[in-house]
Amino acid sequence: MKYFAFTAFYLLYLLLHPTDAGADVRGKILMIASNQLDMGDADKHDARNNLWEYAPPYHIFISHGFEVDFISPSGGPVHFMMEPVGISSYTIQYEGFMDKASSSLKPAEVKPEEYLAIYIGGGYGTLFDVANNRALQSIMAAVYEAGGVISSCGHGAGAFANVRLTDGHYLVAGKRVAGFPNSTEREKSWANHGKLLPFLVEEKLHSNGAIALNKESVTDKHAVIIDQRIVSSMFLPSAAAVAKETIKLLEKNSLR
Repeated sequence: MKYFAFTAFYLLYLLLHPTDAGADVRGKILMIASNQLDMGDADKHDARNNLWEYAPPYHIFISHGFEVDFISPSGGPVHFMMEPVGISSYTIQYEGFMDKASSSLKPAEVKPEEYLAIYIGGGYGTLFDVANNRALQSIMAAVYEAGGVISSCGHGAGAFANVRLTDGHYLVAGKRVAGFPNSTEREKSWANHGKLLPFLVEEKLHSNGAIALNKESVTDKHAVIIDQRIVSSMFLPSAAAVAKETIKLLEKNSLR
């Protein structure tokens, strides 16, 4: 309820104080999204991207002077679950969110050196078609190794759990990372208690050397975790905060 109250208030504020999206661009940020629609099961459990984990960060990036591009495994339209409310509704109507999401780039069309950061939101799709996509893994590694930031919310951390750096080590090895926790996955029916998934996010992070955080290891389950240049959180109410912390980290590093 607090989340909806905040977004309603913020939407009213934005309508009265519109942001200057036409200001000089400070740099480019790449959003990775999935082309997956369902989990491939007979009941076609939803695997689309979670709008509430993409639209609010998109708004934060745009309103702070960054240009945002979408990329997906196949390029073209990426699809979302959840109704557009609050900030999500605003950014769709006024900031070109769906225009970008409807024409996502293919990996071969992206030059990693053009981007300061990468953001990946949730929705189950990334676990199916992003996590093991070698071209996307290469782009994530290149942006990080050039001094960029990798950020995520929810299941988005699963997208970079398998990324290896040029020295052969996993990107997440030795770093504190928050992704959708095993305990929540197993108690929810969204993916048949995790049985429909290729892997569980927390489990995969841990197996690849990350210090995978969960609801038991943090005092605030909505906390944004920052370790070196990885910014992550477990659940969707923190998506906008992840974007804000990503920008702060870029500014701290003098926008690379």
